[in-house]
Amino acid sequence: MDGGVAPTMGVSSAAAATAGSTMGATNIGRLRHQQQGKQLAARGGAVGVTAWHLRVFAAVVGVMGCLLLAASLAMSAVHQVQFRNAAISRNFRGLQPDKNNNGFILISANGGLNQQRVAVCNAVVVAALLNATLVLPRFLYSSVWKDTSQFGDIYQEDYFINYMKNDVRIVKELPARLQSLDLEAIGSQVTDMDISKEAEPSEFVKSVLPILQQNGVVHFLGFGNRLGFDSVPIHLQRLRCRCNFHALKFVPELQRAGSLLVQRLRRVSSMQTEMDKQLFGNNMVDPGFAEDHDAAAGAPNRYLALHMRFEQDMVAYSLCEFGGGDEERRELQAYRETHFPTLATRLRNTTVSPEEQRSLGRCPLTPEEAGLVLSALGYDRRTFIYVAGSQIYGGAPRLRPLTRLYPNLVTKEDVLTADELAPFKNFSSRLAALDFIACASSDVFAVTDSGSQLSSLVSGFRHGRGRAPTLHPNRKRYAQILSEEESIGWAGFQRRVTQMVEEYKRVSPRPRGRSVYRQPRTPGCMCRATGDGSVDF
Repeated sequence: MDGGVAPTMGVSSAAAATAGSTMGATNIGRLRHQQQGKQLAARGGAVGVTAWHLRVFAAVVGVMGCLLLAASLAMSAVHQVQFRNAAISRNFRGLQPDKNNNGFILISANGGLNQQRVAVCNAVVVAALLNATLVLPRFLYSSVWKDTSQFGDIYQEDYFINYMKNDVRIVKELPARLQSLDLEAIGSQVTDMDISKEAEPSEFVKSVLPILQQNGVVHFLGFGNRLGFDSVPIHLQRLRCRCNFHALKFVPELQRAGSLLVQRLRRVSSMQTEMDKQLFGNNMVDPGFAEDHDAAAGAPNRYLALHMRFEQDMVAYSLCEFGGGDEERRELQAYRETHFPTLATRLRNTTVSPEEQRSLGRCPLTPEEAGLVLSALGYDRRTFIYVAGSQIYGGAPRLRPLTRLYPNLVTKEDVLTADELAPFKNFSSRLAALDFIACASSDVFAVTDSGSQLSSLVSGFRHGRGRAPTLHPNRKRYAQILSEEESIGWAGFQRRVTQMVEEYKRVSPRPRGRSVYRQPRTPGCMCRATGDGSVDF
């Protein structure tokens, strides 16, 4: 481990026995400046000119040539300095959006809190790309998340608008003259079927810009992962990071509740990290108030946050089996029919092997499998664990193997009182914001599904703020390890799991095709390292 919660390497015999007995149960264009030098050619002299005149003429030409060469070099240096200064200007003063822009962009983002956060930042980039004004995004109601929260219920509207003002113009609503338009009827509605997934900027210029210029407004409906991560100019890539890491701040109510949650998990009130300043602003709770809560009694100062992505939607969509037999299969198929009808229809004509899904690393880790990873890494029963996520599929019985290994396991419902949670009750996105805060602030962050948006965003947040350990099990490799558990034994299991996590934990520059939200170490995002290891954007 490279910091954070220091595991006790060498699990106690009882813990090893417990872990061993449960093994196998479930397994981010480039601008080029070219300057051509000038060549001077002096051709011949007139017939009859004396040698002395020729020598004088040659000397004059030589001096002139030197002067011209010096001037050329000087101009080249000036141009290069101007280019670098222009880049720096974009870095720190924004793009200075053109007031004579092409119109307005609306987005109605689907998904949960974290999918919508990505959509917002992608919309900022598209608005800048198309020289348009962005209307504050709206969030679509989801039958899965069942939350009516809008942008202003979760993020600070005025702060967002003001922070991005030098990059893109943002307004709270369409002008009155455009509000009555039937955008679908006039051809200004663009759905996810009209734009490729992770499309290049050129696709927006080709397909969307003409509509925007003709009608003055474009509405993106859904906007799920429509903008890719490669072929994006650095100055636009930078906007994503300015949006995600700086412009989107939670509303004060969420900041205060999140601060209280983290204070109680830490049981310390005097420290405020750079992450705290980013997440809570001036809304850190009163220190004494944080320490008076009974739920904090006996809690250690450090904690591990575990994103247990094992909700029913994830389980159903994975097409995997988790030991529940026919009853589980019927229940998950009924859920797909309601929430994932396209997938359910495909399944009627296609056979999917749950065993193959697992071997390909497409199955989410169960609570038991997550516990085995932590145990193999040397985290003992005393480890204080915060579990993020909503309702675990299977409820308490499914969670029991994990709680047996780690009894000091809490959720936000355990740490905050009912009255403190009341303002966020029945609002899954606001509750997810509290999980985001607790995970981003943790000493160690462990995930069971590295592809989830919360895991991706929190991991990127932590990497962008310096040295923050994050554990990402490779599900494909882990499935293989579990399939061989009988032959490798507990010691072999520990060794292979540790190797798997250590290899995945290394932070490296963003590879092509990978999310800039998860791996912000890429040109345009991380642009200057500071003395404390954090990064300015």
